[in-house]
Amino acid sequence: MEAWLDANGLALPSRMDALEVAIAGALIVLALALGVFAQRSFGARASQFWKTHVAHHGEGLWERMPAILRHGVAALATSIVMSAYPWSAWGGLPIGLALGSAAALAAHQVLRGLGIPRWISWLVSSILFIALFSRAVGGLDAITATLDGVGVDVGRRRLSLLAITSALLVIVIIIAIVRLANRIVSHAIARTTTLDATQKLLGQKLATIAIVVAAFLFSIDLLGIDLTAFAVFSGAMGLAVGFGLQKTVGNLIAGIILLMDRSIKPGDVIVVGDSFGWVNKIGVRAVSVVTRDGKEHLIPNENLMTQEVENWSFTNRNVRVRIPVSVAYNCDLKVAQELMFAAAAESPRVLASPKPNVWLTGFGNDGVEHEILAWISDPESGVGNVRSDVLNRLWWKFKEAGVALPFAQRDIYVRSWPGEPLPVGRDRAPDEPTI
Repeated sequence: MEAWLDANGLALPSRMDALEVAIAGALIVLALALGVFAQRSFGARASQFWKTHVAHHGEGLWERMPAILRHGVAALATSIVMSAYPWSAWGGLPIGLALGSAAALAAHQVLRGLGIPRWISWLVSSILFIALFSRAVGGLDAITATLDGVGVDVGRRRLSLLAITSALLVIVIIIAIVRLANRIVSHAIARTTTLDATQKLLGQKLATIAIVVAAFLFSIDLLGIDLTAFAVFSGAMGLAVGFGLQKTVGNLIAGIILLMDRSIKPGDVIVVGDSFGWVNKIGVRAVSVVTRDGKEHLIPNENLMTQEVENWSFTNRNVRVRIPVSVAYNCDLKVAQELMFAAAAESPRVLASPKPNVWLTGFGNDGVEHEILAWISDPESGVGNVRSDVLNRLWWKFKEAGVALPFAQRDIYVRSWPGEPLPVGRDRAPDEPTI
């Protein structure tokens, strides 16, 4: 054993090294105990706090908050232990194992909670473990030199495993930070009481764009990429936006304009062409309109800017429903009209103010035509069911009062039957057929 260690430039641990390992082990146990204590004492509170303030936009992270707190506190305490004393390689070995494991597990929980794919999360956690463990035992320079040695020179830059690994870490970390910042800012805007729903949605969209742009510029600077390298592609990108992405950019700008002028906002009941429903969401590309059948129509934002749109709840959510009704000519119109008014007033969705009304609209071929005018304040719940409820109530009221409904009637006058002479004073026309 000693010969093998001597051949590899290693030596058996001395008493001092063994003492360091024992002290380091005791401190590691204390750090892990602190992590468990933090989880049991503050894990539920941290989870509830995160669920209350951020979980509306990030449901996957608050469930992992106790585990994140345990591993994070353990990693922090272990890092303090490593930095507090110049440990030897033997003493740094258990510290590196504990620090790398705790930090890797905490990073895995955070990345999974933010929606990062599982394999990417484990890959980043493994890289973090190797880096922290190697640093603790003093072998990080050797690993970085080895990774940097495997690669090729491309112009003035070197493409190596170290550069690829660094770029992967930076990209994943930036994506995680963007998602976390977006959720926190979006939830903070949603909780603001001084803004209406449309202003909140616009603020969330603008904040998302600002966060993504800032993260892109920061990552470019962090990776050391020269922005002048993109100058060659600026003309091609301009052509792509002008031709291929014209509709996409137009819909994006139209969506921002819709949010700014507040002509259409979530919850409004609109009619666009053959689509009738309530606005569920105003996205970057399209507006989601949910119909009464449960179908979701995605209407491009540009169509809402260029086509005629009926907004039933733009300034007032009250909508008047017209219900046509006809009664027979021989019935009592006063009684029939009172029953129409009563049927509308008894319908649960019909408003008492403005109160319903009954109009006589005309004398038809078969009956006296009326129109029941009823107001509702929840058009997103549908209009046809209101008509159905009022007409059902009116049917039974007419039945009880004996009010007759009209039906088509035609009178046929027979001037003569076959074989009978024509009435006196009338001659058959030349082209009149003989019956």
